[in-house]
Amino acid sequence: MTAGIDTPDRRGRTGLDRHGRDLTGNPRVVIRDVEVLSCDWYVLRRTTFDYRHGDGHWSREQRETYDRGDGATILLYDTDRGTVLLTRQFRLPAYVNGHPDGMLVETAAGLLDGDTPEEAIRREAAEETGYAVSAAEHVLTAYMSPGSVTERLHFFAAPYRDANPTATAKGIAAEGEDITVLELSFHEALAMIHTGEIADAKTIMLLQWAALNGPFGPGRPRPPRSHRRQ
Repeated sequence: MTAGIDTPDRRGRTGLDRHGRDLTGNPRVVIRDVEVLSCDWYVLRRTTFDYRHGDGHWSREQRETYDRGDGATILLYDTDRGTVLLTRQFRLPAYVNGHPDGMLVETAAGLLDGDTPEEAIRREAAEETGYAVSAAEHVLTAYMSPGSVTERLHFFAAPYRDANPTATAKGIAAEGEDITVLELSFHEALAMIHTGEIADAKTIMLLQWAALNGPFGPGRPRPPRSHRRQ
């Protein structure tokens, strides 16, 4: 008996090896087997499939996929003062792969955990920054690492106003979160992409969207160039 397959794992899940077996949307792909390699918290699977190439021949392939569920992220902005609200927290994967201290500057984000993207991002914004979001604009949805990670990330943006964050800021201590809230001028945040101080993909995407098509795009009032608060 295997946890996550025949018996519940520590999150109460069974049948994790059946995910993806019944896919029929692509006639060039035939799923042959799905194995669960790990389900300690998220799920690592190895899928064996037959693939028909462009020249017509078939090959037997294997890929590992990491399933952590879908997520959402949000850029909070104040066009009157020309600021954005970001977070800083420790990210072990970045630390072990060349980031000097693993402390990444990011937009607020989190997994859906059964909620709709809109519900999830309002929850995460409150938990990570302390600001309540009443209405959020959906910007785009994207696969962030489609070669190995199944996650789709839903991108949002919403205005905030200069006010003291609620007591729920800085994340949830019980989940090991230790989050610093940063208020930066929009121009400073953009410059931090070029210096490498912002190296998180979702944050870069939202900042560039804001500069091209969003609240700080062409034709919008030019925000102040210096503002930092944490």
